[in-house]
Amino acid sequence: MAGRGSRSGSGGRAGAKDAVAAARRPEVRLPPLVAYEGEGLEPDGDYDGVRFEEVDLTDAAGPGARFMDCELRGCSLDRTELGRARFLDSVLTGVRGVGTDLAGASLRDVEIVDARLGGVQLHGAVLERVLVRGGKIDYLNLRTARLKDVVFEGCVLSEPDFGQAQLTRVEFRDCVLRRADFTAVRMESVDLRTVAELDIARGVDRLAGAVISPAQLMELAPAFAAQIGVRVEA
Repeated sequence: MAGRGSRSGSGGRAGAKDAVAAARRPEVRLPPLVAYEGEGLEPDGDYDGVRFEEVDLTDAAGPGARFMDCELRGCSLDRTELGRARFLDSVLTGVRGVGTDLAGASLRDVEIVDARLGGVQLHGAVLERVLVRGGKIDYLNLRTARLKDVVFEGCVLSEPDFGQAQLTRVEFRDCVLRRADFTAVRMESVDLRTVAELDIARGVDRLAGAVISPAQLMELAPAFAAQIGVRVEA
């Protein structure tokens, strides 16, 4: 994990006319951390420089909590309430859980590694310089969220909902998108070219602002044709 002070990979001007602006990845260098020895979470709690190691946060309630320079490793987040929480310069590794509530949360300069999550509520959230690497997330709810400089890398997203979200400089790298919902989404410099499996359930008409590969274009051709009312017959 690299340092917080400088940001690399900034999305500058594209060198070629068919290039897409690259996402700025988070760079997180954690300071010496203090092990968390409490129980649960506190609403509007302030956690600075804390390591949560294998902590069971099932049903914990910490709406509005602030996590800065923190590490959550191997924690259980089943039904954890973190609405409007703020994660800054933090790393979440191997977290797992179903029904985690992060509605309206803010994530900035955050790495999420090898997560196993289901039904995560991130609607209305703001994600900036976030890396999601590895793991599997089912039924990710990002409706009306704002994503800027976000990278999904080597992960599986099953039935993610991006409805009415705003995506700016978002990259999907070597990941799987199954039954994705892009209804009413707004895209700018969204890179889908290296998606291993691209399955769009809804919103194929909202891909303006995205870049896809020639092979993906062929796979999506029937959906594009149906969208504009073209019948294809032999």
